[in-house]
Amino acid sequence: MEVKAQLNGLRMAPRKVRAITNLTKGKDVVHALNQMEFLIKRPVLPLIKLLKSAVANAENNLSMVKENLYIKEFHVDEGIKLKRYMPKAQGRAGEIQKKTSRVRLILDERVAGLKKHTSEKKTKEKAETVADESIKTETRKHEVKTEIGKKSEGSIAKRLFRRKQV
Repeated sequence: MEVKAQLNGLRMAPRKVRAITNLTKGKDVVHALNQMEFLIKRPVLPLIKLLKSAVANAENNLSMVKENLYIKEFHVDEGIKLKRYMPKAQGRAGEIQKKTSRVRLILDERVAGLKKHTSEKKTKEKAETVADESIKTETRKHEVKTEIGKKSEGSIAKRLFRRKQV
């Protein structure tokens, strides 16, 4: 089963983003994440975030195992171009295009149908949390405050002029 994630409007040129995505196509998710974390390129951080988001969707929504996932497709397409102008010679204006990217990621399973067992873990966790909560409630003691703050009596003049005299 495929898992899809996309990132629209990434403010980087598609050519620069493709340089990173081409390194990770077809690789296991764990291996791709390890490789991307050691790259010193600007597009790496948004791509890592996208990849982690897709993996989290696969694990939580479809009960897939992270180690079984690989990157099936990693497409980078051109997004909208922001047009800006810069003054040029002889009173002209030159157009500058600030390019954006659209990134599409599709993850797939190496072994189809491999699911993680969540029902047993959840029941064990629930039993442990109930036991922990009962222990916490027993050990908690109520604290009683004995002193209540006193209100200062006197005028403002006395409080303002409590200075030492030299």
